[in-house]
Amino acid sequence: MGPRAVTSRSTCINVCRMHATHASEQEPTHQIAQTTKSTSPLTTCTVYYILHTMDNAFGTFIRNRREELRENDREFSVRKVAARIGVEPSYLSKVERGEQPPPSEAKIVALAEVLDEDADILLAMAGKVSSDLQEVIRKRPKLFADLIRQLRTAPDRAVLRLVREVRDGDW
Repeated sequence: MGPRAVTSRSTCINVCRMHATHASEQEPTHQIAQTTKSTSPLTTCTVYYILHTMDNAFGTFIRNRREELRENDREFSVRKVAARIGVEPSYLSKVERGEQPPPSEAKIVALAEVLDEDADILLAMAGKVSSDLQEVIRKRPKLFADLIRQLRTAPDRAVLRLVREVRDGDW
């Protein structure tokens, strides 16, 4: 079989299902990204390879928050928010629908400012950590790895107490 372009989502799902790695999956949520030639014995073609996303919490949250703000202010349309953070409206819409991965840290921080949300929370929803926190962790990786692992199971009140002690402490 010669190369063929797969240009629609449904065709892509069908081609992807022929590949063994996706054969057992039912109807996943999809992100479509172009790849090079497939090495599958069933097909050799340029496909729009399907990246499966288990959850689009970031995009859904962004869309819900933007639409909530738009109810009272037309400045929160997709076009206007996209312009304010420096991306194309189609890109922002695709992020909201889970068809594109979350944007860069800088764009997420700008989006947090526009939507009046906490940047660290949006970054976490996007599966990212801010560069300033990464830098802190890189300076003492073992210490912070141990600390975070210990805090993983601690109740919120214990974590808050520790944060207050560190913040208000006299070092």
